[in-house]
Amino acid sequence: MEALVDGWVVAKRNLIKIKRVPDLLIFSTIQPIMFVLLFAYVFGGSIKVPGISYREFLMAGIFTQTVAFGSALTGVGLAEDMTKGIIDRFRSLPMSRAAVLVGRTTSDLLNNVLVVAVMAICGLIVGWRTHTNALEVIGGFGLLFLFGYAMSWISATIGLSVRSVEVAQSAGFIWMFPLTFLSNAFVPTKDMPLVLQRIADWNPVSAIVLQLRGMWGNKGLPVKSTSGFPVEHPGWYSLVAIVVILAVFVPLSIRAYRKAASR
Repeated sequence: MEALVDGWVVAKRNLIKIKRVPDLLIFSTIQPIMFVLLFAYVFGGSIKVPGISYREFLMAGIFTQTVAFGSALTGVGLAEDMTKGIIDRFRSLPMSRAAVLVGRTTSDLLNNVLVVAVMAICGLIVGWRTHTNALEVIGGFGLLFLFGYAMSWISATIGLSVRSVEVAQSAGFIWMFPLTFLSNAFVPTKDMPLVLQRIADWNPVSAIVLQLRGMWGNKGLPVKSTSGFPVEHPGWYSLVAIVVILAVFVPLSIRAYRKAASR
């Protein structure tokens, strides 16, 4: 409980920073909006998805990519605090050692909520619609944010393991591109070479995207050329992937924090 209370204090500190430097929120919102417009109006005309408008097919992938990319801010923020000596100040205070990590991941989760809200409005403008009940729509967004929160702990481990903000920024983003593009986020995996298709189908991003499309009614016609547990049970596979990420990277983040703070 102490870690949660102290973590919320740290989270508020990070949110106040966004309020004072609104450029952080503005530029983290512009990129996903650009992806929506580019894929909807530039590439969308040449990508055909049976049984559904490409713009509806696209949005679940864009949302998932956005929270994944947004999680990289966790590592950059922690690396910046390390270089500026903020972590040393936190260590001198009577507060939980886990509060810094809990606060950072929580504030970035809330930042993701704001960015996704703006993106949802943009999606509605370009033609995205949901076709299920409100409970399923809300549940889909809940799964999306849970995935983004888990990804923040991976980014936290990276940010605490490097020695500069520049390295944290590069290391935090470079692996995101194959993770999000080698998936069903933007195109159906059935058109990929067989090896890449199998990799994409087992990619947790694909499972999240597939589950969101189902929960929002943006799934299109069933594709029989793909099979396997992640394709047949994307919801369960998504939850298992999230639990595994948290189980692995929360302890690794705490360990990296202790080592970084002692340097």
